[in-house]
Amino acid sequence: MRHCTDARTNWRASWLRAVGISFGVATQIIFVPTVCYVFLFLRDGVARPAGGWLAIDFLLAVQFAVPHSILLLPRVRVAVSRIVPSQFYGSLFAVSTCIGLWVIFGNWRSSSILIWEAEGWGRIAIRAGFYASWVSLIFSLKLVGLGYQNGWTQWVHWLRHQPLPRREFVERSIYRYMRHPAYMSFLGLIWFTPRMTADHAVLTGVWTVYIFVGSCLKDRRMTFYLGETYREYASRVPGFPGLFFGPLGKWRKPESTRPVRDIVIDARVQRAA
Repeated sequence: MRHCTDARTNWRASWLRAVGISFGVATQIIFVPTVCYVFLFLRDGVARPAGGWLAIDFLLAVQFAVPHSILLLPRVRVAVSRIVPSQFYGSLFAVSTCIGLWVIFGNWRSSSILIWEAEGWGRIAIRAGFYASWVSLIFSLKLVGLGYQNGWTQWVHWLRHQPLPRREFVERSIYRYMRHPAYMSFLGLIWFTPRMTADHAVLTGVWTVYIFVGSCLKDRRMTFYLGETYREYASRVPGFPGLFFGPLGKWRKPESTRPVRDIVIDARVQRAA
């Protein structure tokens, strides 16, 4: 009887591990082409004119922004981690992001209404800003761990039966000048377009609001996990360059705190990034 129970337990463990391996591999297979298509979608748009584009495109832009923000809330992560192992939360987040983007790719409708179209050197400068935003995005994500953004790092440690290492976020490079360089770069991706049509303007407007709201939510997450350490950091570094007021400006300096240059995020806090 005990032999049967052990065999059943081993079979279940093997099956779950096979599912985990398949899910991790599938995540990366989906993630790479999605990023490539985002590049093309934001650079060139789509040629799919149809009626009712305004309402449809607005809803498509929102359906990506809202779930993307909700999944980053600490209480949502805790609730999901009761069902899914925490090592897979990064992969789950990446998959949900990809699904939301492909819903946009497959259903987006273009508009013939032209708001602006740059020519000559202006067009070249805007294109340069677009490409520079991609470089800035990759660089800023690399500074905090690019593999954490698509779940790769967490999954590899699970695959190797290794605990996640202590994750460190050091106030360095571009993070000395702004708290949210990745969000700043994403703003460049949607605003630097030499041909702004009405449908792209809808996407730009909705996602600009999403970026600023998402930046505030990230500040709240980091404060939740790091407390006074992050408040001290935010009192010296604005969320975005040139912002001197509001939740994304420099915060009021906490009382009785010592300067902290290095922000260390331990294994419990790594989910905040």
